[in-house]
Amino acid sequence: MSNSPFCGIASFGRQEICLAPVAGRNVDVAVLGCPFDSSVSYRSGTRFGPRAIREQSMMLWGYHNALNIAPFDVLKVVDAGDVDVIPVDIARTHALIEQAARAWIDQGTMVLGLGGEHSVALPLLKAAAAKHGPLAVVHFDAHGDTWTEEYPGYPLSHGTPFIRAIEAGAIDTQRYFQIGIRGPTYSASDYLDARALGARIISADDVGERGVRSIVDEIRQQVGNQPVYLSFDVDALDPAFAPGTGTPEIGGLTSREATGILRGLAGLRIVGGDVVEVSPPYDPSAITSVLGANLAFEMLALIAKSKSSSQ
Repeated sequence: MSNSPFCGIASFGRQEICLAPVAGRNVDVAVLGCPFDSSVSYRSGTRFGPRAIREQSMMLWGYHNALNIAPFDVLKVVDAGDVDVIPVDIARTHALIEQAARAWIDQGTMVLGLGGEHSVALPLLKAAAAKHGPLAVVHFDAHGDTWTEEYPGYPLSHGTPFIRAIEAGAIDTQRYFQIGIRGPTYSASDYLDARALGARIISADDVGERGVRSIVDEIRQQVGNQPVYLSFDVDALDPAFAPGTGTPEIGGLTSREATGILRGLAGLRIVGGDVVEVSPPYDPSAITSVLGANLAFEMLALIAKSKSSSQ
């Protein structure tokens, strides 16, 4: 079989396609597409994110040099396909995503979600928390996504997943980090309300001023050995690195800063994650999809390191 990135079926990382868990079969990680974008507040298009990330994942040759590990050799990873979302019904779509994720998690498999908009993190978080209890969360984003409501009378949108997850008891608010936050807000209350919920806001400016190592040390000290969920909205990065996203904000993280923070989490007890808000229609050069594929690979490398150290 050719290893050329332009040949073959574009499953994630060329891994086996397995659309449902099989009893008695050990799978470490299921990569699950969540192609939903009907509650975005600005530019739609992230429904095409999972497909674009898979295409660019053909360039993931397999060995992670910075962490000295080959995730696909250490882990049994499958591409679990896409949840059959319902564009006109966010609540039903969330129920379908949670159901699909829990089917894998109940079999002992971690789920790595590919969005789609950030609202899909809510059902993925709830599914992981049902197994592990309240989760430490490391949430990369330009926006806090902790509004009570983005649209009056509608509690679910891509601006509300983390307040809904806190209300559901899925997040350990003593161990909840928001990284890369920046940009204009409606008022000072946006940040104040997030902090009142327990979020530790580390802005993009903080990362630039303090440096990656300081941020990593703080996260590691606070999280300890608790189960960790990683949620990565690509708009945490500056639009120079991720133009293909729904709500870009200037002054964001560099790709080196983002991967540096992720790599610094090696050894933590990662139990799930997602990469969301890749919107291919706004990036004909595909650099945002390349970013998304590599962020997912970084998460797999962290999971592989945890598995290797526990054996």
